[in-house]
Amino acid sequence: MPDLLHRLKINTTLARRILTGFIADQIAKAGAKGAVIGLSGGIDSAVSAYLSVEALGAKNVLAVRMPYRTSSESSMTDADAVIAELGIPAVTAPITDMADALIHQFPDMSDVRRGNIMARMRMIVLYDQSAARSLLPMGTSNKTEFLLGYSTLYGDSGVALQPIADLYKAQVRQLAQDIGVPKQIIDKPPSADLWEGQTDEGELGFTYNDVDQVLYLLVDERYTVEQIVSEGFDASFVNSVWGRVKSNHYKRTMPNIPKLGSRAIGHDFLYLRDYTGR
Repeated sequence: MPDLLHRLKINTTLARRILTGFIADQIAKAGAKGAVIGLSGGIDSAVSAYLSVEALGAKNVLAVRMPYRTSSESSMTDADAVIAELGIPAVTAPITDMADALIHQFPDMSDVRRGNIMARMRMIVLYDQSAARSLLPMGTSNKTEFLLGYSTLYGDSGVALQPIADLYKAQVRQLAQDIGVPKQIIDKPPSADLWEGQTDEGELGFTYNDVDQVLYLLVDERYTVEQIVSEGFDASFVNSVWGRVKSNHYKRTMPNIPKLGSRAIGHDFLYLRDYTGR
């Protein structure tokens, strides 16, 4: 496998300025008091929290820890380290009872189904805190996850804004180092912490470094599969990645609407969320 990660190098100073400006702008336009973020103890939520504090101030960012009974102790410890470093308010809302009320009804439930339930329960908690405190739920998903469909609809993807969703995992790591995320969080294996021993790369079947390079060439550089293979990548791996990108496109868009009228939403009536025209 070739090593082309240098192509994903970003100007972290510029990225930081753009992303903090984006967060401040979106919160202001929504008339919210700040942001609420699910803090898992992983690098993505940590970077999102650091950016939010830089954009909004520590007192305007609420961290919510939402452990399940199988969550690792290190996840809580690392989340606590971020909370202490940033000086942000935090609450802990365990989701075990919420999730198990449904999980126990289906004893043959797969890990994926259980994981989806946990992700959606966590989003229920975030939106409850959003309503209680006039805060916008902040997303923590990166571009790699979005392109691969490695997210749960109406779970971790069901948020008000996604500040790091145009950064590949390798670029999130670069930004994490620049803004001072604790080293133990940057270095630990990425995990959604949905079941004991679960890691992202173990579940996906490949490393983020490898897939980031293929995704960058496919999406940003618009390479064909054949062109990427000519760079030295395995053809079956590239085809598998491209297949995931295409089959999970529905997760990256609003639900499709069939066109009947002259200006159907999603077809002819196309505006950004902050559209204020008539």
